[in-house]
Amino acid sequence: MTLKQGIKRELKPKVRFPEFWNAPGWENEAMGEVYSFKGTNSFSRDQLNYENGIVKNIHYGDIHTKYPSSFDICREKVPFINPSESLETIRPDNYCVEGDMIFADASEDLEDVGKSIEIVALNDERLLSGMHTILARQRRKILIIGFGGHLFKSARIRNQIKKEAQGAKVFGVSPTRLSNIEICYPPEKVEQQKIATCLTSLDELIAAHSQKLDALKIHKKGLMQQLFPGEGEIIPRLRFSEFRKAKVWTKRKVSEVLSKVSMPITVEDKTLYREIGVRSHGKGIFHKEPITGTAIGEKRVFRVVEDALVLNIVFAWEQAVATTSKKETGMIASHRFPMYVAKSETCDVRFVKNAFLTPQGKHLLGVASPGGAGRNRTLGQEEFEHLSITLPDKEEQTKIADAIHTADDLITSQAVEVETLKRHKKGLLQQLFPSPEEVEA
Repeated sequence: MTLKQGIKRELKPKVRFPEFWNAPGWENEAMGEVYSFKGTNSFSRDQLNYENGIVKNIHYGDIHTKYPSSFDICREKVPFINPSESLETIRPDNYCVEGDMIFADASEDLEDVGKSIEIVALNDERLLSGMHTILARQRRKILIIGFGGHLFKSARIRNQIKKEAQGAKVFGVSPTRLSNIEICYPPEKVEQQKIATCLTSLDELIAAHSQKLDALKIHKKGLMQQLFPGEGEIIPRLRFSEFRKAKVWTKRKVSEVLSKVSMPITVEDKTLYREIGVRSHGKGIFHKEPITGTAIGEKRVFRVVEDALVLNIVFAWEQAVATTSKKETGMIASHRFPMYVAKSETCDVRFVKNAFLTPQGKHLLGVASPGGAGRNRTLGQEEFEHLSITLPDKEEQTKIADAIHTADDLITSQAVEVETLKRHKKGLLQQLFPSPEEVEA
């Protein structure tokens, strides 16, 4: 039953497995009644290594970026504490045991504060909870191993942790404040196991698809390295069979193969317009929300041209380059996004874009973007047009661009698959655990 005062009602999730439809409601207790808190250490990254040692250490940064909610030490890359560091002051009960929860106690993002992992398998290895972490251990073993990792990802628990967080620029939680939150669980361990098994299976599926996505990204990176000449080279390491006897690639100035196109438009106050933006690191074009001409005001804007190379002059040095397509038909761009189209049959703009996404291309964009870091490094368009790039005949350019486009399509499709599975899991979490609103009347 709930802890609040007043009229009580049974606490149940929206969805239960059929065999538990008529089971009693979930228990609800203060975390401080269910968990006690153990000591952690303050070893920094400099005091850790991945080569040798006898004790491993959980760093709070890895909770934020690497480890899944159910932590199996055999599946994760975990650093050792340097053998030169003394462990004499570590009490025996501060070593992790299976079923422990480890929380990151600080984050610059409220959504990540108190992010946690559950230790589900240790394989008889010695593990400590490190700097900026909170180590929690069950007092009565009322939750099965594997349930807690999912429980602490549920909206009901996460909302409470965020409310307990303190800070302005950096948010933090403490064992004392975590003790205040209420955790809920089905009293029958068989139901806990059913929930844990379901969500863990989905986590494993997400992990498999994420690994496939990573493999596709590595494949594309390797393809780019093979299909474009390296530094100081005039032919790539790999050429398609029909071009193996073709002439070597030649250097051409950007102005020889591309022409700048500028189609200014007169903005009408009541008309809706949609602007484009260009992400850094070759991550493509994004579409901004529609705005009225009144909101645009006196800003100069231009019609987006299809099949054009477009750059973000503020972040060109960070490879903010892309090519436009039919998706951008009717949209507009500000003066910060100059566009270039191919001159007759001399080049394929997709090839040129990919050329600027190589390490050599990034260097060239940096040369044309003098100045300090960030917004002070604005691309000089005249300097850009004088850059020299190495390229083959148009037919080979198109073949290369098509191959990279195919790789991009596979990456995009796989990324959508991963995000779909993540949304599905989020929905299941909302259904299989009582909602934040499921409190006493």
